[in-house]
Amino acid sequence: MPFVIKYFQINLIKSSILSSSSPTNGQLSSTFYNNTCPKALSIVRAAVKQALAKEKRMGASLVRLHFHDCFVNGRDGSILLDDSANITGEKSAGPNNNSVRGFDVIDTIKTQLEAACTGIVSCADILAIAARDSVVELGGPTWRVQLGRRDSRNASLRGANSQIPAPTSNLSALISSFSNKGLSTKDMIALSGAHTIGQARCTTFKGHIYNETNINSTFATSVKANCPSTGGDNNLSPLDVQTATVFDNKYYINLKSQKGLLHSYQELFNGGSADSQVTTYSNKRNTFFRDFAAAMVNMGNISPLTGTNGEVRKNCRKPN
Repeated sequence: MPFVIKYFQINLIKSSILSSSSPTNGQLSSTFYNNTCPKALSIVRAAVKQALAKEKRMGASLVRLHFHDCFVNGRDGSILLDDSANITGEKSAGPNNNSVRGFDVIDTIKTQLEAACTGIVSCADILAIAARDSVVELGGPTWRVQLGRRDSRNASLRGANSQIPAPTSNLSALISSFSNKGLSTKDMIALSGAHTIGQARCTTFKGHIYNETNINSTFATSVKANCPSTGGDNNLSPLDVQTATVFDNKYYINLKSQKGLLHSYQELFNGGSADSQVTTYSNKRNTFFRDFAAAMVNMGNISPLTGTNGEVRKNCRKPN
């Protein structure tokens, strides 16, 4: 009897290992492509590294693509779809129009992956891997990306306009937006730390620097130099004025000094329930890194298409 049990356990383990890398399996796994496309992770990593060598800001852009995709119908690569006769894409939505970028980098990665292993690696997974590698390349934490997602055949302009948190959101609205996606308040505050890299357009923070009081006056004056009260809507300012291309915890330190560039940022440290966690992250970078990595995994698990649902697009901009 002990032999039978041991034999059963061994075969159960073997079955689990095989299914974790099987394209037909419905569960996400960090080893999903080990057998079917063993070079997948190294191909993405090299392409991201090359893109960031040309422009470090691209790292923040790739992380943002990942976030904006996850929040609309889950992690399914829908943000990458171009408009067509049959599809109204998400690129023209308010939170994305003239704002999200990095599509050419994803195209490059997809072309290289198709050459290495045709029809295997989904665009949705490319987004998740590229976001992780961007964070690492800019000095942030790493994590095991769960893989095995498939791509949607459609997009949701309405979802992109309604489900992505607005830069004018208050703390309650932010908590609700993330809760609606199955993410905790802790996840929300940790994920907000991604804004330690990148830049924002003047139109997204103009109201905060000109009309609100929960902002450091010296900081507001310095930002106004590049964001006039009239015009200049597309002028850019760094989200973190200290280290805009380094993934660190300066974002939270800035919030404690009322130097949050957007209204929604400063809401995290404005006498509310998020203050304590912001203080912790401002003092303990490693704690922030740990929680951010965990939250990125959680966000990547929002309603993925797996198994036989969806498809693996050959071109990330259009269905097969």
